[in-house]
Amino acid sequence: MEGATPDEERIVSEHFSYLEKLTHSDVVFLAGRTLNSDYSAFGIVIFRADSEQAAHQVMLNDPAIKTRVMRAELHPFRISLLGELDKS
Repeated sequence: MEGATPDEERIVSEHFSYLEKLTHSDVVFLAGRTLNSDYSAFGIVIFRADSEQAAHQVMLNDPAIKTRVMRAELHPFRISLLGELDKS
């Protein structure tokens, strides 16, 4: 079977809405995915959390993670350099 099922498509939409809400709440700093669609494709979400436990909760509350449509790994990260993003 190729492609997402209707249920998977709904869950991915819920995943996007979840991240969008967290972005508007200034929790998510950056979210996106690679442009390829083969086995090496992946997404990344960089977000703020007060503790590792809080970060786990953000990750585990994602609808796509809860339903195992996607898998996730948590990697604590510290920004050392940050340039301005060109929004044009």
